[in-house]
Amino acid sequence: MNLTYHTVDLKLKHPFRISRSVTELKKNVIVRIDEGIGEAAPSRYYGENAETVIRCLEKVKGQLGDDPSQLESVLSNLDKNLSGDFSAKAAIDMALHDLVAKKLNIPVYQLLGLDGGVPLITSYTIGIDTTEKMKEKTRLAGEFLVYKVKVGVENDLEMVKAVREVTDAKIRVDANAGWSTEEALEKIDRLKEYGIEFVEQPIDPQDKAGLRRIKQEAGIPIIIDEQLMTSKDIPGFVGCCDGINIKLAKCGGIREALRMIHTARAHGLMVMLGCMIESSVGIAAAAQLGSLVDYLDLDGNLLVANDPFEGLKKERGKLYLSDLPGLGVTPRKS
Repeated sequence: MNLTYHTVDLKLKHPFRISRSVTELKKNVIVRIDEGIGEAAPSRYYGENAETVIRCLEKVKGQLGDDPSQLESVLSNLDKNLSGDFSAKAAIDMALHDLVAKKLNIPVYQLLGLDGGVPLITSYTIGIDTTEKMKEKTRLAGEFLVYKVKVGVENDLEMVKAVREVTDAKIRVDANAGWSTEEALEKIDRLKEYGIEFVEQPIDPQDKAGLRRIKQEAGIPIIIDEQLMTSKDIPGFVGCCDGINIKLAKCGGIREALRMIHTARAHGLMVMLGCMIESSVGIAAAAQLGSLVDYLDLDGNLLVANDPFEGLKKERGKLYLSDLPGLGVTPRKS
């Protein structure tokens, strides 16, 4: 199999601020394995960038063999030869699934034995900003059924209130580990008046005692994201949360995401599928698993002004998978 790649600069519609960083442009890597396509969306938080992805791809491009249908063995060998490099592995994983499904002339969800015909309700993320700009972003976003509001800064209660003032949709909040335990409990209690559906990553993921206390006392579901990378990490967070957030770029792709879903279910946990800032390639790959999970936060491509691919349809906050073979995405026509 022949592996090639190129970088893409994804420009954000608005500067995207969370509690620890601001992003205006994201450099991702598009990977092709023969006619299969995937996307690496590296995160600085996990020590990755486009350069680390490219080094990884160069290292493994001759190790893929000739049979794309041997997904398990090919990806297992990658795991053995790579330490970390999850976004690069995710891109290869996506491209292989896309390639195999195209050879069989079926969508990836059908290859996985899943239902691709159900509409997938996704949240739309409102990044940290002034309250007036957050209101404006919410209005401009259109008719979504769920909004995720980034919090974890000093005036975040006012920001959630501002979003609530302009929408009756469900609201989730994500602190990106920006609170202390006491601060989290106090703010969660005050946020309840705005009908918050759940709280994502309230505090430092390494503070498991604090997470257990928040889970017990908060009164609304707590979802864990940061530092929960693969299925091996899930047992260590049992009792610390009500659910987990899976991202393909964080766990290494579709294959590992499936393992995470089943592991979470075995431990009685809810599951959300999330994303990085990605084009429609990475979002479509995650959406193939949408019928298996409780919540979706697959809006990375909707935050981008220059998505170079198309194929996922969005109507009133719902994603609809393409019935084209593979991931169902194609280069956007200029």
